[in-house]
Amino acid sequence: MSDTQRLNDDVQRASKNGFDAAARSFGEANRGFQAIAAEITAYSKQSFEDGTRAFQQLLAAKSLPQVIEIQSQYARMAYEAYVAELSKLGEMYVGFTRNAYKPVQQAAAEAGVPSRVRSG
Repeated sequence: MSDTQRLNDDVQRASKNGFDAAARSFGEANRGFQAIAAEITAYSKQSFEDGTRAFQQLLAAKSLPQVIEIQSQYARMAYEAYVAELSKLGEMYVGFTRNAYKPVQQAAAEAGVPSRVRSG
């Protein structure tokens, strides 16, 4: 086999590996976005239900101090749920980014790209 033909084969193999890695990476990113969208939908639904429940409690309140207590409890609960959700979403973004990057990193390793170039 000639050097030119061998070089051509190497380039074709690298191109195919790169394309396959990109396709797997996009698939991982898609799964990550779907999971995040499902999580946001579930949080929004729960938040709406909690707000509706608090509103119903406010309507049933008999005194101003009771209204203030209901509102304070709702505000505290809503804030804690929001902070927890942001933390969870942050972890999900980090996880799906790592998963989407793995196929590209593996293809680069197979192609012989030095790790200092792949990670930076």
